[in-house]
Amino acid sequence: MHNTKEKWYALFVATGEEDNVKARINYNLKDELMAIVPKRRMRERKDGKWEEKVRMLFPGYVLLNGKINCMVCNLLRNVPGVIRILSNNDGPQEIYANEIKIISILTADSEIIESSDICVEGGKVVVVDGPLLGLDGYIKAIDKRKGRVKVVLNLMGEPRTVELSVALLQPA
Repeated sequence: MHNTKEKWYALFVATGEEDNVKARINYNLKDELMAIVPKRRMRERKDGKWEEKVRMLFPGYVLLNGKINCMVCNLLRNVPGVIRILSNNDGPQEIYANEIKIISILTADSEIIESSDICVEGGKVVVVDGPLLGLDGYIKAIDKRKGRVKVVLNLMGEPRTVELSVALLQPA
């Protein structure tokens, strides 16, 4: 996604403030940290018309890449919108490398997860193209009418079900 050598952390922030917190961190702490807010592009129906909307992947969270020391912790606590740094007994809790890897594959080095093309063959979902390519096993359910799949992603060791947009292709 970005610098994979540095560690990844998560901030719990006020919902709706994710982009503001990200901008403040990237402006004030650009030498220590880089903040990202993973998002997903969704097709939504409103007043009988389909529209494209960009939604948060993990509402209320900002992901941080870099080194966090005591000084950085104190600066983060004073950023408007930050509720807390996700921590364990040893201090800020690192996001597992395999979790970041999946998020990185899905976002394809941007912050937005685009739609994937899928087919249903013999009751099985097969990803043909897009960010979910090769990640068929993460798909738990499909909503053909809405053009969405439910995907289980882990963040901080906890499974989270998120919906991603798909285009359903008819088998040839």
